[in-house]
Amino acid sequence: MKQSKKHFLFLAPYVLLFVVFIIIPVIMAIALSFTNYNTIQTPDLVGFLNYINLITQDEIFMQYVLPNTIIFAIIVGIGGYMLSFFLAWSLAHLTKVPRTILALIIYSPSMTTGVAMSTVWRILFSGDQSGYINSLLIRLGVITEPIEFLSSSAYLMPVMIIVGLWSSMGVGFLAMLAGVLNIDETLYEAGAIDGIKNKFQEMFYITIPSMKPQMLFGAVMAVVSTFQAGAIGVQLSGTNPTPGYAGQLMVNHIEDYGFIRYEMGYAATISVALLLIIYAFSVMAKKIFVEKEA
Repeated sequence: MKQSKKHFLFLAPYVLLFVVFIIIPVIMAIALSFTNYNTIQTPDLVGFLNYINLITQDEIFMQYVLPNTIIFAIIVGIGGYMLSFFLAWSLAHLTKVPRTILALIIYSPSMTTGVAMSTVWRILFSGDQSGYINSLLIRLGVITEPIEFLSSSAYLMPVMIIVGLWSSMGVGFLAMLAGVLNIDETLYEAGAIDGIKNKFQEMFYITIPSMKPQMLFGAVMAVVSTFQAGAIGVQLSGTNPTPGYAGQLMVNHIEDYGFIRYEMGYAATISVALLLIIYAFSVMAKKIFVEKEA
């Protein structure tokens, strides 16, 4: 400890922020999940009643919220993850200038705010003839009347998935791009000598095994970002809950109970359930990409 004072000094700001904004909120959420708390009165201890009600009494959660969250996370998470790797691998074969420009273009949607969501996508999928998608489909003769994409329970989730994939190229994509670019070129030369004949064989036998840390980081970021997504459905539809609960995710359910109904104890219970699901998927990703010691 005495010999490493400088190291601990540099680590102190991160440790402090991590404890204050991660550890303490998680502990408070777990503690509140065992209470009935309306933000005004003193919390009443109810034990596991909130968890029992979540599983047995909350029909909205079991019929809509949980399936919606899992479907959205699997399609956007896995699809966005595979797309991130493929784009990173493709850009790595370009020269520096076009690669940098294209990487910035691909990454930029992940930095957009709700303003872009409520303007660009709501205009595209507007439920009248002024919406670009409806206008195009009517001109092509596919439909005769505009489709209410953002207020229909049949179309809201597909639109959310499209928007989620569009904005899924975040830091995981940049990590994969860095991983591909930093692979030792001699490995490809050795692979060519051993019989590797094309780029796809290089990708499966050299690229992916050589960048497992970046692949793991990208997988964890994909899991966390997709399960924490909640603003998409609300901003597209303009309501919380979303129409017919078609786009209702766990984050929306937490906001509904926590900030609309002020049932903070129950909202904390849903938060803990979400945390456990994210942890389970992160463990699965770790088992896939972490190399076992011989």
